[in-house]
Amino acid sequence: MENFDDIINWENLFKQSETFQNNKPFKFAFTEEIFKRDFYERLFETFPEYDKNDKKWETSTQFSKHQFCRGWGKHDSGDYAGEEEEDPKLNSEWNRFYRLLHSQEFIDNIKKFSKVPVDKLKTFRFVVYEKGGFQLPHIHNDGPSTLIVFFYFSKGWKTGDPGGTYVASDTDESKIIFEPYNLDNTMVILQDGPYSAHGARYITKDVTRKALQVYFEGYSEETGWSGQEAREPQQKIEL
Repeated sequence: MENFDDIINWENLFKQSETFQNNKPFKFAFTEEIFKRDFYERLFETFPEYDKNDKKWETSTQFSKHQFCRGWGKHDSGDYAGEEEEDPKLNSEWNRFYRLLHSQEFIDNIKKFSKVPVDKLKTFRFVVYEKGGFQLPHIHNDGPSTLIVFFYFSKGWKTGDPGGTYVASDTDESKIIFEPYNLDNTMVILQDGPYSAHGARYITKDVTRKALQVYFEGYSEETGWSGQEAREPQQKIEL
């Protein structure tokens, strides 16, 4: 069995478990230093750069958002994450982290932390915002057995500046409950549901926000994914 002890600061995550359980109107939490620092720096240094000429990167310019996304390996950003296959364009650290996300160790710990009955990794995408990037507040409500996780890889973010994924009590920026400003080795996690509004405010500065967005969800061989949209594999997931 592969050893992943050098990757995640589980102690830091579990310190936020009670907060996650008690937050209203839906469960969410913010964790700093989520990766062990040495491993994080190697991920940070090799985070895939957005390139408009690289077909791996997709551009979303809908009225509700402006962002750039990249999936894992052969997968598009809206596809299911697939199994533990390698992405040959990324280094060994990213491939190890991807394997960790698929591992029983990660699933067991994230279930212990959240008390949400997830079974496996569902989606994986790199997400980049530049000047003019944003996403309006929205709610997926795919089902109660879904966790949405954002890992941030942006240093020097200023307090009060937009770009981090906020959570809100309604689909209105005036209803923001929490917005992260430390985007250097941090994580936001929320449970999907009918009240789990989130988004990103419009970025006005010439900066780049780099993040990784992953989904974990309930799954069975008999019925497939527990989320509502999961029953149509060819349909891209709106995020």
